[in-house]
Amino acid sequence: MTHDNPLHVDLLTQCWCCQALQPFKFTSATDQVVCSFCVRHLGADRAEKRDKDHLRMWVETLVDERESNRRAVEKLTATLAERDAALAALTARVDELTNVVAGEFDRVSTGPVRSLLENEVVKRADKRAALEQRRNDRLMAAIWRVDRLHREGERDPLTCVCGTSLARCAEWQAVEPVRQALRDWEAKNVQLLQAGQRHALPDDHPDVVQAALSRK
Repeated sequence: MTHDNPLHVDLLTQCWCCQALQPFKFTSATDQVVCSFCVRHLGADRAEKRDKDHLRMWVETLVDERESNRRAVEKLTATLAERDAALAALTARVDELTNVVAGEFDRVSTGPVRSLLENEVVKRADKRAALEQRRNDRLMAAIWRVDRLHREGERDPLTCVCGTSLARCAEWQAVEPVRQALRDWEAKNVQLLQAGQRHALPDDHPDVVQAALSRK
């Protein structure tokens, strides 16, 4: 059986045996798309060993991915708190500089010099604040994707949609401290989307997808 994967390059593709993404480097279109883990149990007489190996591998992969997601959410949460503090400080700085400019430059003539100085100071502060806001938006979008996979189930509010109880779901626990802030951010950006303004919702957000479909 042939495959259509690129040749002579390192890549990750789905193993035809275990169905997991595995590293490959093909030299021919007829190379077996079977990872090194699965080669050892090919053959009908090894079906039982194959199933046991696959089950063990999938469990280990699930545990690794959950731990990786938990660490990523914790890091994003900490970074989000830092960005919020930086954004608040920059916003306060904008207000402070605006007041300083308005007060100190009263002694400057009302000609182009005063206008130039005032606009330059405020523009730089506004630019820094806007940059922090965009960084904050990217972090919230990343947390939104984790929350989409780990939130309360509609039928059982005590169970995460991933199938784990909320008390045992590490991802749900990690997102919980910022969940309300996430909901507020999402609601604000949905309103911007509906108003036809620039928003920070990810492309796979249901409202963004629906808006794209309605334009076709």
